[in-house]
Amino acid sequence: MKLDAVKLGGVLLLLLGLTAGSAWAAWTWQANGYEKKLAKQEAAHHTTLTHLANANSALILAEQGKRLALEQWLAASDQAHYRALNDAKTTQTRLRDHLATADLLLSVLLDTTAATGSDGMPATTSPGGVVYGTARAQLDRAHAQRIIGITGDGDQGLIALQACQAYAKEVSHTK
Repeated sequence: MKLDAVKLGGVLLLLLGLTAGSAWAAWTWQANGYEKKLAKQEAAHHTTLTHLANANSALILAEQGKRLALEQWLAASDQAHYRALNDAKTTQTRLRDHLATADLLLSVLLDTTAATGSDGMPATTSPGGVVYGTARAQLDRAHAQRIIGITGDGDQGLIALQACQAYAKEVSHTK
């Protein structure tokens, strides 16, 4: 009987070893399957992140290109605006110099319709000009220079307004 108990113990031990071995093999096989699934998921996640990063980089490059183009346009616009302002100031300075040296006289056409009673139609034109009427008044140099200053300020305001309108138009088209 002792031999049978030893044999039975050995068989039980063998069965326990086989069961443990098969459990270990099943667990190893299942873990290997899960590792493969996790590796596939990790690779897919990495691919997705790479695509997102590439798309983000493309967007950033496109926006940088737009910004560079806008900066270049602004620089060219500023140069054109500066050139127009400089030209207007030069013209205004020349006019003031001509008025100051009496090379140029500023005069205005007087309204003579009330005096002649001709309802605004002059009787004749002067032989040397295309302006109807001969009644003109010469302005004092100081007043003429003030008028030139006012028109110069107006010219500068118009140039600045045109620059602002061009800027607003360009910025609204880039968005």
